[in-house]
Amino acid sequence: MPSADHDLGPQHLSEPRRRVRREPLDRSPEHAEPARFLPHVQGLRAIAVLLVVLYHFWPGRLPGGYVGVDVFFVISGFLITSHLMRELTATGTVRLGQFWARRARRLLPASLLVLLFCAIVAGSPYLSPLSALPNEVREIIASTFYVENWFLALNSADYLNNSGDPTTVQHYWSLSLEEQFYVMWPLIMLLAAWIAVKYFKGGLRRAVIVAIGVVTVASFIFCVVFTLTDPAPAYFVTFGRMWQFGVGALVALIPMLRISNAIGSFVLGWAGIVGLVYTAFTFDGQTTFPGYAAALPTLSAAAILMASNTQRWWYPTRFLSIRPMQFTGDISYSLYLWHWPLIIIAPSVPFWGLTIYHRVALLAICFVLAWLTKKFVEDPMRGWKVLTSRPAKVTLWASLAAMLVVAGTAGAAWAINAPAYRAGEQALSQLRTDPPPCFGAAVVLDADCAGTDFGDEILPAPGFAGIDRPEDAQCFVQLNDSRPVSCEFGSDADDAPRIALVGDSHAYQLLSTFERMADENGWHLTTYFKGACPWNTTPLSTPGAFGAACTEWRDGVTRSMQDRDFDAVFTAAIATTPYSSAGFDSSYDAAVAGYQDAWSEVLDRGIPVITVVDNPVWETDPNKCLRTRDMSACDGPRSELLVENDPLRAAAAGLDGVTLLDFTDVFCDDSSCFPVVGGANVYRDQDHLTVTFVDTLVPQYTAAIEAALAAARQ
Repeated sequence: MPSADHDLGPQHLSEPRRRVRREPLDRSPEHAEPARFLPHVQGLRAIAVLLVVLYHFWPGRLPGGYVGVDVFFVISGFLITSHLMRELTATGTVRLGQFWARRARRLLPASLLVLLFCAIVAGSPYLSPLSALPNEVREIIASTFYVENWFLALNSADYLNNSGDPTTVQHYWSLSLEEQFYVMWPLIMLLAAWIAVKYFKGGLRRAVIVAIGVVTVASFIFCVVFTLTDPAPAYFVTFGRMWQFGVGALVALIPMLRISNAIGSFVLGWAGIVGLVYTAFTFDGQTTFPGYAAALPTLSAAAILMASNTQRWWYPTRFLSIRPMQFTGDISYSLYLWHWPLIIIAPSVPFWGLTIYHRVALLAICFVLAWLTKKFVEDPMRGWKVLTSRPAKVTLWASLAAMLVVAGTAGAAWAINAPAYRAGEQALSQLRTDPPPCFGAAVVLDADCAGTDFGDEILPAPGFAGIDRPEDAQCFVQLNDSRPVSCEFGSDADDAPRIALVGDSHAYQLLSTFERMADENGWHLTTYFKGACPWNTTPLSTPGAFGAACTEWRDGVTRSMQDRDFDAVFTAAIATTPYSSAGFDSSYDAAVAGYQDAWSEVLDRGIPVITVVDNPVWETDPNKCLRTRDMSACDGPRSELLVENDPLRAAAAGLDGVTLLDFTDVFCDDSSCFPVVGGANVYRDQDHLTVTFVDTLVPQYTAAIEAALAAARQ
């Protein structure tokens, strides 16, 4: 996250003996003493922000671009530690109030401006879906007070594999973490200095280096262990990232790490750039990150900082100093702030398409906004005499007041839209209870409904489809949770047919519908769900703790089902699950064999299995299109959205006791797939069905299960 002052940099760090006059305590100077500007650091900042921005615009082409944030952490550790050490050696202390006030003037104006923009957008149903409003408001407030990283960690958000709709401010997790660094880092350095003076009679620099070294090593160990055991929150927690700041800090504090030798500087600098390019193109959402994998981009960034020789034009330091790199580095903070909200909002803007030309145009808009913000917000506010000529507490109180204004605006967005949100909830409940005749899939599957035209009606409304999901979240385990959690619904009668519903989130999306079916048909329903973990014996190709948790969950479910006397098992799974191909010709063959092996345990006991071919998977939530465009303009090409060779289809073929349902003709025709069918809004996000639409398939689900039960009785 690009947030350190542009003009902070190490100067004469190896000569701490000279003390300078203390500045007046009622002033707020921008720096304790002059600092030397380092152009190649600015160029490194440009590389970092471009990695992040291009990753967010084209994640498939630059799958590891998220490491740009790690580069920012190293840069901040380097620059901020340099600044603090200069003040500490020159004055014997760090004036915390002045330091934090400078940080506030540097960071908050642009940050709060973007947050205010996001709060206004969140309150506009034309630019943001009403269903997203509660999450938007919560995360805007968390970002305003710089605890967004902890909000995401505690809510188990998976930044690299997020399957839902992220908010416009999710990227503020890194700003939040960095602000926490600004609070803790000077305290660590002051504590080290106090210990050095009190117990070791000097050696201030050595004490600071030792303290930061200990923090860095401890943080790295924590990061590796926590990433292996619980990777989703590990991405966000503060202490798991402190080592990256520490690496930059050690480069600033240890003079011998700054290489001026021509050959050494050349090799280190280019090796660092190559390392960053390598990670950007080879890392992806399946990489166990941060963990030990984060060491490569972190050390690559450190290597570039260590290279300080600028004698020849072909040296990396000279390349990073060219004007385009300097300009991008200058606006990097605002570019980081603006790019993500615009990416999230753009699909909802009327007449704005999703073509490559629109993306390039949006990228250009991001650069323009970043430059304008830098010129008219960042720079003026950083040196605004109304604040810089007064005690630090004035800046800090003004900052708090501005934060309260932003939080209040987010709260007002909720207050204004709360009645509409509650009305939407009531309308959704009524729709599920009493849907229109020939609604949804019936238009295709019921001959009596053929030709029924719902016109432009879409139910639930595109702005509210996001909450049309199953309500029993306690039945759905995610991430590294490997407990084989089961939930029970329906009839408790001893003779009630016992149905199991097993699978990943594409099985979980059926839960509310199956609860209703169980109540209406006198079944007893038992469920087992784990996100991104189908009922299959082939291991996932996902490394680390998540893949291991999936295997453990499957084993637990198998043992639980062996102890239960089911009459039928229904399973569903997303077709794009990544399976390990070890021992097979392809991952597809491995998936087919894994399904058949998993099913064999119940088939051998005479228990029938019913499964269903997966629904299409969209690149982005089609509701973004439906909110602003004609329904027909939101259709998608079948070749891009539908996995034609779903391994579930092949696994079911020819197996006695297995029933395969295929609703492909409901979702798509020969060339296109539809976000709306028979007036029903099909999707609540890019790949999960609304409960409303799933309910329209009740006759088919019921008939398949009843037929399987009847066949098993014969």
